[in-house]
Amino acid sequence: MVVDGQEQRQPVTLANLLLALLVGVVTVAAARNLPGVLEIAVLRRLSIDAGSRYAITQVLRYVIVTAGISGVFNAFGGSWSQVQWVVAALGVGLGFGLQEIFANFISGLIILLERPIRVGDTVTIRDTSGTVSRIRMRTTTLIDGDRRALIVPNKTFITEQLVNWSLDPMTLIVRTIGVAAGADLALAQELILNTAKSLPQVLKDPEPTVYFMGVGESMLSFELRMFVKDLEHRMHRMALMHALDIALHEGFREHDLRIRIPAPA
Repeated sequence: MVVDGQEQRQPVTLANLLLALLVGVVTVAAARNLPGVLEIAVLRRLSIDAGSRYAITQVLRYVIVTAGISGVFNAFGGSWSQVQWVVAALGVGLGFGLQEIFANFISGLIILLERPIRVGDTVTIRDTSGTVSRIRMRTTTLIDGDRRALIVPNKTFITEQLVNWSLDPMTLIVRTIGVAAGADLALAQELILNTAKSLPQVLKDPEPTVYFMGVGESMLSFELRMFVKDLEHRMHRMALMHALDIALHEGFREHDLRIRIPAPA
């Protein structure tokens, strides 16, 4: 340690060790339990959504751990001059081998503070879709439709294009439907529209619409545009398409019309 501008050595005593151990134990206990107590005793009584409560408790946990590390060092009589070389070494490490870990950690803080995603949100990143179940220091866990846990680095949510389905309760689904050439256009349009309206997953407001897109190879092309709200149907788009296609085939068969439904992209 430094006293009156002169560096002096200070022995580490048993008292220092016991104090450091006590601070470490208190830090671990506080980091594990205090955020949960805060959420149950305070945050749940306030009009704060689950995502905000999770962000607050996670930031609090980081603060407790940082304070605990500082307390352990102070228990040994440490000072800033004694750890300058450690900070310098960490800086070099971050510049070479730890930049990805550091970037993911900072991205995790950004996610918790700016909240582009929250626990419980349904998101799509690249070709991966799932529900956010946990946001950790380095990674975020998504649960997909098959109940698999997908571990995604936090930096991915900051640097790449992200779709957060939960920010808007409605999702537009577009379906291209082909009808055999020579069919009654008005009848085909009416059947498609009524079929879409009959599905319980499809919203009544805004209501579904059907547009005639022109004549293709031996078929008449229609475009069905409909909105759904339930998150489950965003995650299981094929289930909705399955119900729609079966209903369309049944309706067109009753009116002796032939339908051609292109495979979804």
